[in-house]
Amino acid sequence: MKYFSTRGGCETLSFEETVLTGLAPNGGLYIPEHIPSLPSNWEAEWSNLGFVDLSIKVLSLYISPKEVSPQDLRGLVEKSYASFRHPEVTPLKKLSEKTFVLELFHGPTFAFKDVALQLLGNLFEFFLLRRNHSKRAGEEREKLTVVGATSGDTGSAAIYGLRNKANISIFILHPKGRVSPIQEAQMTTVTDPNVFNIAVKGTFDDCQDIVKALFADREFNARLRLGAVNSINWARILAQTVYYFLSYFHIRSQLPHGTSPGDIQLQYVVPTGNFGDVLAGYYAKKMGLPVSQLVVATNSNDILTRFWKTGRYEKVDSSSQSNAGQATDASGVKETLSPAMDILVSSNFERLLWYLAYETAPEASEEERRLQTGVTVSDWMDKVKASGRVEVSRGAWVVAKQDFIAERISDEQTSATIKEYFTAKTSYVADPHTAVGLSAAKILAPQNPPSTYQIVLSTAHPAKFSEAVTAALQDFPNFDFDRDVLPKEFQGLLDKEKKIIIVDEPKVELVKAVIEEIARKLV
Repeated sequence: MKYFSTRGGCETLSFEETVLTGLAPNGGLYIPEHIPSLPSNWEAEWSNLGFVDLSIKVLSLYISPKEVSPQDLRGLVEKSYASFRHPEVTPLKKLSEKTFVLELFHGPTFAFKDVALQLLGNLFEFFLLRRNHSKRAGEEREKLTVVGATSGDTGSAAIYGLRNKANISIFILHPKGRVSPIQEAQMTTVTDPNVFNIAVKGTFDDCQDIVKALFADREFNARLRLGAVNSINWARILAQTVYYFLSYFHIRSQLPHGTSPGDIQLQYVVPTGNFGDVLAGYYAKKMGLPVSQLVVATNSNDILTRFWKTGRYEKVDSSSQSNAGQATDASGVKETLSPAMDILVSSNFERLLWYLAYETAPEASEEERRLQTGVTVSDWMDKVKASGRVEVSRGAWVVAKQDFIAERISDEQTSATIKEYFTAKTSYVADPHTAVGLSAAKILAPQNPPSTYQIVLSTAHPAKFSEAVTAALQDFPNFDFDRDVLPKEFQGLLDKEKKIIIVDEPKVELVKAVIEEIARKLV
């Protein structure tokens, strides 16, 4: 399997090169040359597999055994998930007859990002150690400078996946004051010598733009050998497809007696900011997983919801006044109870745009069609960068609506949903991002066929967003945050020593100077 850029070009990379490179030189994101089909007997053979064995089956469809041997792949996967607190890694929990939550927060940092970033960190180290092992005495060893942006959870998950990894240093940018106190503490209290946190006075989109600019700087990139941990890195998406398969098998085991899997429809509801988590579901569906629909659940930063309503991908909705009175900064980002989704531009959406453009491209040879698709996507993304908006063709929009629908959820709906599920027959404490998904699921449920089962992806532990959860449940005397929610791992975390670098303006050159100064000292 080879990989190429969404924005075209003749370059194709191996899986190893794709993982280590992260972002394509032309600004595009790497995608596989084709989406593999599942083996004909996959349902029978995979139905009783645990997360580790299922991961190996799925990853093997995209990673040649010539690149990573079956023995090495098993070792990497087992090492990546050994630290998860739940034996099923991503367990499925039933909330009602037709509603389930897929809990993705049982990794070391209590967020879904751990599923991918534990594996990615081990892949980075594995590839670098293998490359350096083959070098002659005195030959310079290969190192990787990992740079990432976070709206809260990616940063800590990446840090925990890469702390003390050989030949790797990691720099994580986060918007100062725009992540929860627990999220900030999880990142900044890690004092390993290869870990550096940069707090940028700006938004997540500013941080994301800076990271992309650093990768686009070819001289800087080559000199420091940058690596990507954001979901622009293909390995992130690949790792996340696994829990869609696992949840499918788990829900089959919980169906009423006599119900055939073929008699149900599965609707996955995904709280969405940067589009990576739900995109993994899209790949799973295209591989052959029987998913009837993927729901994109956004907060008030609803660029994706508006796309599915209008076909326009635009940062600012100038036609609506629905957010009047809500706190909005100069960039247009609205501050919400679900801050990890406070994003204007969803990086991974570009991968879906490629498939939409490809499926609606004029008939031609495979090579010509792929070339034209790259040109189309590059043009679309140039328009987004220049004017903040692009309208795709009607055909592409129609294709998008075949697999996805979208719902926008307000802060008021988010808080109400946290209350509703806490007081439900099966009481459940949801973090605000999961509550966005649960709220969207409730809106859609009456419109679904009776055979539809909803799986809502629970993306973070509620303790990571104590203020939102406590505020929603403050009127319930039977709720005690410390007793009911707070894990022992978080106790005293806010009081620990912090290691952090503050950048006063969201400027590429300022961040570059910080990284270069530290990199010189690490040599």
